[in-house]
Amino acid sequence: MASCIVETVRDIVLCGHGSTGKTSLIDRLLEITHAVDGTHSVDDGTSVCDFEPEEKAHHLSIEATLAHFQHQGLRFNVIDAPGYPDFIGHTIAAMRGADTAMIVIDAHDGIAVNTRRAFQEAEKAGIGRMIVVNKIDSEHLDFPTLMQSIRDTFGQACVPISFPRLENGAIVGVVDILDEKADTSNAPIDPAIYKESLVEAAIESDEAWMERYFAGEVPTNDDLKTLIPQAVAKGTLIPVVCCSIKKRVGIPELLDAMALCSLPPSMVHRKAKSGEGLEIELPGDPDGPLAAQVFQTRIDPFVQKLSYIRVYNGTLRKDTTLPGSNGRKGLRIGQLLDVQANQLEPIDRAGPGDIVAVAKMEQLHTGTNEGEWELPHIDFPQPMVGVAIRPKNRNDEAKLSVALHKLVEEDPTIRIEHDQETHELVLRGMSDLHLSLIQEKLARRDHLEIETYEPRVPFRESITYPASGSYRHKKQSGGRGQFGDVHIRVRPLPQGTDIAEFATKDNFPSMKHVHYFEVMNFLWIDSIVGASIPVNFMPAIEKGLLDRVHKGVLAGYPLQDLCVEVHYGKHHPVDSSETAFRIAASAALREVCKQAGPQLLEPMVDMHVTVPVDHVGDVYSDMATRRGQISGTQEAGSNMQTVVCVVPLAETSSYARSLSSLTAGQGSYSLSFAHYAPMPSHLQDKHRHYIDEEDEG
Repeated sequence: MASCIVETVRDIVLCGHGSTGKTSLIDRLLEITHAVDGTHSVDDGTSVCDFEPEEKAHHLSIEATLAHFQHQGLRFNVIDAPGYPDFIGHTIAAMRGADTAMIVIDAHDGIAVNTRRAFQEAEKAGIGRMIVVNKIDSEHLDFPTLMQSIRDTFGQACVPISFPRLENGAIVGVVDILDEKADTSNAPIDPAIYKESLVEAAIESDEAWMERYFAGEVPTNDDLKTLIPQAVAKGTLIPVVCCSIKKRVGIPELLDAMALCSLPPSMVHRKAKSGEGLEIELPGDPDGPLAAQVFQTRIDPFVQKLSYIRVYNGTLRKDTTLPGSNGRKGLRIGQLLDVQANQLEPIDRAGPGDIVAVAKMEQLHTGTNEGEWELPHIDFPQPMVGVAIRPKNRNDEAKLSVALHKLVEEDPTIRIEHDQETHELVLRGMSDLHLSLIQEKLARRDHLEIETYEPRVPFRESITYPASGSYRHKKQSGGRGQFGDVHIRVRPLPQGTDIAEFATKDNFPSMKHVHYFEVMNFLWIDSIVGASIPVNFMPAIEKGLLDRVHKGVLAGYPLQDLCVEVHYGKHHPVDSSETAFRIAASAALREVCKQAGPQLLEPMVDMHVTVPVDHVGDVYSDMATRRGQISGTQEAGSNMQTVVCVVPLAETSSYARSLSSLTAGQGSYSLSFAHYAPMPSHLQDKHRHYIDEEDEG
């Protein structure tokens, strides 16, 4: 394939809720345009786009897949995006490669949770929108009610440009609203009403035509064919098209509607930053500076890593070196590949609007820019569901690391965290299903079996009031002994304390040196007078205190928010050593903290929960059972509200499942660390076990 003329390219993402027929629709479009041979089916595992083993086994799309076909002299690059919220990251990325979103709705089930999400993400991406109503062969279809539901949910810009044609109550075809000769008898809607709505939505995008319309002139169908793409680009029109993929009804009409309503690259206004940092609008000029971006990464078992690139400006050519940006070295691009699902064909170049792949480019990642102009980064949602993992075979740890790296490359909504406090490897994804399919892929592709378990919560420990005491470490077992005696005072150190104002001679009259560790908000002060402890042992005392800070005193969690003053001690000229004073300092802090009201602190998180307005009360009730503190609500648009609250992290481990149950899958949430707070006393007792001398190891 040679690079197409910009105006003849149409880049479309097919999205919406799962099981609405998106993948089957692409199969039909590829068949009817003779882009592929034979017939293909999701149900029997022969779909063109669902070619991964996990997709065939579960009969659902897991990754976005690219295919293409020709119609009316146009090249359509169509991206089949997964329909379930578990894989929303692929949909968001696919919209970066597209200029039009075709949102598929099940005529029987109506508007589902991911239908709303796909619509909102398309609006956020600034691309054109169309709605495809599939399964119009559904028994007892009430098309007027469905159409009203679509308009109530997504706005009056939604206008049908085709509608079902019935004979004896059965679907026999669809009627194009622009076809003035079409038989509209027994139509489920009044074509004249929606023709008027179509005209008004179309002329709203053109001020000159609005003046002519108000003066009494009505645009012809030919005029509308010019106005409709403009209206789709400006969002004043969202065309609604009908079909039945199962009955193969309305597919040719849908193709014509795609040619009429989907946008060429030149009609989507995207911005980038030049090398000088200036914001510019991409003109889509094949002869201009190159602006391209990787929007998807796939690990192919045969060609290894594939990076999918959308070209927005300039021309990308094979066997060329692109200039580096942000200090990177120049990037050598080898062979460019035209993509038809899992089939690849070498090509020479790609211009604005083209989507190509390159293989085995380790420097490229999802979101990487190519060329002289920098495109905005892609914002992916944070994964909220996590499990701690380890390989069943301990010899597979290095192998697991490589396999997880590949997963993160393919799906930016997967996170791998090495928890330094709990020493766990935590795998985070969008849902339980997401994590389950990750495990399946690890087993199938990388021959890795893993064990999963609930991650530990990173509690902390602290004290509630001042205390003082000492510890003498003394051992004699023949030969040189061990001796170290350390006296300390401890007091709470609240978060946000100004150390310069706190650590003064007024508070610590004998203060000589101050040592502050910001991460744990831990301060220790050297107030040794005279030579009760020689200065050469003070570094060992600091190490001993830090040992205890990391070990804790209640349940093995790190200490924080405390000040320790070392004010006295004793030494022995022969038996004292660095080891003895290190042990004595650690034990002294352990014993004195026991007298200072030790308590467990738990991490608190800021949570934003977005749900339909009708479910806000359910969220409030559920938060009460999770010890959450609600601070208010915010409008989120589209009849949605966001509940803002602070919740203990320990209470959020199962929240994804609970929220899905409460809202029938229509809710979403985000978390961010807020602060540590004391755990209620009745819960502290479950974790409390004082660390004794035998625990020193």
